[in-house]
Amino acid sequence: MADQTKDLKQGQIQIELPDEEATGTYSNLVMISHSPSEFILDFISVMPGAPKAKVVKRMVLTPDHAKRLVNALSENIKRYENENGTISDSDEIDVPFNYRGPTPEA
Repeated sequence: MADQTKDLKQGQIQIELPDEEATGTYSNLVMISHSPSEFILDFISVMPGAPKAKVVKRMVLTPDHAKRLVNALSENIKRYENENGTISDSDEIDVPFNYRGPTPEA
């Protein structure tokens, strides 16, 4: 491991993708809440006709990281649309407004 670390340039890190995360997690809805110190993203899987939806991942981000994520996602969407055409965002989304995310606490 020391030899691998030696070969890394200044400011680079190795990123490990565990096997259990490699296939990803499907989500077709995200609910976002925030407090003064963090943003909470609850990724949800909603199945048509199912009476319940399930939070499949919860990510907690600092405000500065959340802003960097928005910028990176925006840039990647621009690249995607340049290659594949405009992504339609005109569909009405049935958001489960009875969802109660975390109560922000400082």
